[in-house]
Amino acid sequence: MRIATWNVNSVKQRVPRLLPWLDQRKPDVVCLQETKLADEAFTKLLESELTSRGYEFALNGEVQWNGVAILSRVGLEDVEAGLPGAPGFPHAEARAVSATCDGVRVHSVYVPNGRTPDSDHYQYKLAWLAALRAVVEAGPEAVVVCGDMNIAPADADLFDPDAYVGQTHVTPPERAALAALQDLGLRDVMRDRWPGNRIFTYWDYRAGMFHQDLGMRIDLILASAPVAVRAQASWVDRQARKGTGPSDHAPVMLDLDTAPDGDIGPVVPPPSAPAVKRGSKKLPQAK
Repeated sequence: MRIATWNVNSVKQRVPRLLPWLDQRKPDVVCLQETKLADEAFTKLLESELTSRGYEFALNGEVQWNGVAILSRVGLEDVEAGLPGAPGFPHAEARAVSATCDGVRVHSVYVPNGRTPDSDHYQYKLAWLAALRAVVEAGPEAVVVCGDMNIAPADADLFDPDAYVGQTHVTPPERAALAALQDLGLRDVMRDRWPGNRIFTYWDYRAGMFHQDLGMRIDLILASAPVAVRAQASWVDRQARKGTGPSDHAPVMLDLDTAPDGDIGPVVPPPSAPAVKRGSKKLPQAK
C-alpha cells in the first residue's frame, strides 16, 4: 500500500498537477490539505475524475480556507470529519478528517499555523495539537497521522535555524506538542529512513527559495508500530514541486510491504544548492 500526504494549497488550482500525479505515482491512500473548497464544490470538481481512477473520498472542507481530504482505493470506512474536542478559532475549522483504509486508521490533518508566538492563534495551535493527541491515543493501534504539521521537528529540518529565530514552527512548545504526539508510539517514517539527510517538504514561493533549496520539513507521516514495521520506502516527491503551477509543498510518500519504485523510491535528487552558511540567508518575510 502506498500512502501519500500533500498540502496542495488549493485543490482547484492544483487539478492540472494532481490528476497526472495520481496517474504517475498511483498512491492507494492520499491525504490532502489546504483544499480550500467546501465539500459540495470539491465533489462537483473531482468526483468523476477520482471515481474513474478507483478512488473513494472523505472530505472536511470549507469555502476559501483550510480543508482536508482522504482519497482511497483500498476502502474507506468509519469516516469522521473534524477532531472531537478540538478548539475553534473561534469556530471549528476544517482541519482534520479520518477514516479506516485497509485496516489502518488514517488521519489527514492541517495543523494551525500559529502565526506568531505571542498570538492567540499560537495558543490555539497548541490546544488543537493536544486534542489531536487525545483522539489518536483513544483510537486503534494501527494508525497513521499524515499532513502539514506546521512544525519542523528539529533544527535539522530547516535550511538554517538562524533564519527562523522568533518565528513559529520551531519554538520549544510546538516541538514539545509534536513530541507528545509521537510519544504515543508514532514513528517519523521519513526521518527513520533518512536519519542524516537534508530533506525538505516546503519551500516559500518567494525569492527563489525552491531553486536555492531553502526549505523546511513540516509535512510528516507519523506511523504507529504495526504500520511502521511494514515500511519499505519513504521519500519526498520533489518532482511534484517543479514545473508550472506547483504547490509550495511536495508530497511525502510511504510504501508499505512493497517498494514499487525501489527501496528508496524516486527520492529527492541531490539538493539544487549546497547547504548555506548559517546566518547568510533570511526568510522572504524578514526582508
